[in-house]
Amino acid sequence: MDSLLPLFPLDVVLFPGLPLPLHIFEPRYKEMIGKCLAQSEAFGVVRSVEQGLAEVGCTAEIVTVVKRYSDGRLDIVTQGRERFQILNVNQEVSFLRAEVLMFEDEPGTPTGEDAARAVALHSEILGLAGASQDLSGNDPSTLSFYLAGSLPLDLDFKQKLLALRSESTRISSLLHYFETILPSLRRATRARERAGGNGHGR
Repeated sequence: MDSLLPLFPLDVVLFPGLPLPLHIFEPRYKEMIGKCLAQSEAFGVVRSVEQGLAEVGCTAEIVTVVKRYSDGRLDIVTQGRERFQILNVNQEVSFLRAEVLMFEDEPGTPTGEDAARAVALHSEILGLAGASQDLSGNDPSTLSFYLAGSLPLDLDFKQKLLALRSESTRISSLLHYFETILPSLRRATRARERAGGNGHGR
């Protein structure tokens, strides 16, 4: 590539299409975001792991600057755009940059039955937490990202989903994950309900 992508290592996994609000306070990242704003460029959000950086990240477009502070700090809202694989990391400036390879999904879509099942399980998980979400406006080709991105799932699992290049494989992985965690969530909800009912709840 002719240009290097600025990197923002974080303990999060950003999915395409999902929002990510950020508070920018470190000098190197104030510099990085300042350059991205001046040049209307995206930067890469990549998960920080024990070994350094995850191999796959997602570009973040700065949608709006919510607040500018007198000391240069910023509150911004970004949105995930394209996934990338890190090829080489560059440390010539104060913040990390990388030569990356952008990639997209392979052709193919999950079955309607699997997608509907994933949505139903996702809705049940949200319901157990007393929440809900309207998925009507989302792109069906990236449904898995919306389902996973709206829940506090294990970051290793989210990172695995981000790297998968097939929506049908991601939906299948989500189905297995949801079916694995739901029994314990249901038990915990029933226990809370019984405790709230002084032991007489059914």
